[in-house]
Amino acid sequence: MSHNITHIYFVPGLAANKEIFKNIRLSDEIFKMHYLEWLLPEEKESLTSYAKRMANCVEHENIVLIGVSFGGVVAQEMSLFLNLKKLIIISSVKTKHELPLRLVLARKTLAYKLIPTRLVLSATDLTKFAIGPKTKKRLQIYQEYLSVRDAHYLDWAIENMVCWDREIAVAGITHIHGDKDMVFPIEKIKECIVVKGGTHIMILNKFNWFNKNLPTLILGENGGR
Repeated sequence: MSHNITHIYFVPGLAANKEIFKNIRLSDEIFKMHYLEWLLPEEKESLTSYAKRMANCVEHENIVLIGVSFGGVVAQEMSLFLNLKKLIIISSVKTKHELPLRLVLARKTLAYKLIPTRLVLSATDLTKFAIGPKTKKRLQIYQEYLSVRDAHYLDWAIENMVCWDREIAVAGITHIHGDKDMVFPIEKIKECIVVKGGTHIMILNKFNWFNKNLPTLILGENGGR
């Protein structure tokens, strides 16, 4: 019965497309999955304004919103404009205080402005930036999922990730994080559900964990905590 369906909206990681969720399988008798694509930011658009435009792409009430990495940051800002059943972030951060030192320093020194995005739009270079520390296998796994190669979007996304100003976590948020995440190291992360052996791209290679646990996290009385 459609009125009992829980609508889930997914927001992918920086520069990624909806294909990063291709291995997520949830019962279609209970859930309906929707995939948001990145919009191109307007000139000097604030993250709040952008999140509002993304929120306008949501067509249902009382939804579950799931964001990965930078998509988790955007999902949190989107939540200010939506009536949510649950907010879940994966391989992301809840406040600026969970950002690693290298991003804090990049903000203080404005080093992020020196990233030549117009020159590193090749699949390999973009993948290295999007998922952080590199292993050849990890780069190969993720490479096909990075499709947003607009330089203006990349400049905007990088700046808004590095300069995110949230001080206090959104109330009721559920955070899933891998203990081997090298982009956002677990040592900086507070109050999360830990996936053993999970890296920054665990949405791709730990999909069995998500397929098993997401229904409980979404429908459970305590949100899996």
